[in-house]
Formats: sequence, C-alpha cells, structure tokens
Amino acid sequence: MKAVNYIGAAKFKEQCLALLDSLDTQGLVITKHGRPVARVIPYPDSPGALIGCLKGKISVDGDLLSTGLSWDANDQS
Repeated sequence: MKAVNYIGAAKFKEQCLALLDSLDTQGLVITKHGRPVARVIPYPDSPGALIGCLKGKISVDGDLLSTGLSWDANDQS
C-alpha cells in the first residue's frame, strides 16, 4: 500500500491542476506550517447505491411488531 503524499498549501496552490490530474487512489494531504489541514481524494467512479445495499444480508426472526405481552385495550385497571 502506497503512503499518502503530503504537500504544503503554497506548493499545492501553485501546482493545483497538475496535482489533480496525477492524483492517485491514496490522495494527498495539504499542510500549513507542517500541520495537516485538508485531504484531497479522488471522487469514486461509481458510488454504490444505499437503497438495497443490505438486501439478502439481514434476516428477521419472529414478529417485529409484537412485544411478547398480551394486553387488553379495554381493560381499565
């Protein structure tokens, strides 16, 4: 696994477009005065759909709506 590249903010400002063109999967970290302030990562090609992503991975055992207790709605006690 390749290490993340660090670059100073001033150098990033000078070379921004070239750096974006050559951005690898690890991205890069922009620093100011030696401290990380931002991370630039590539946008995913095809983000996975959230709806339906767990289909077939979860099973339901029993009745989800039952409390397991019997009760009478008309009981006044």
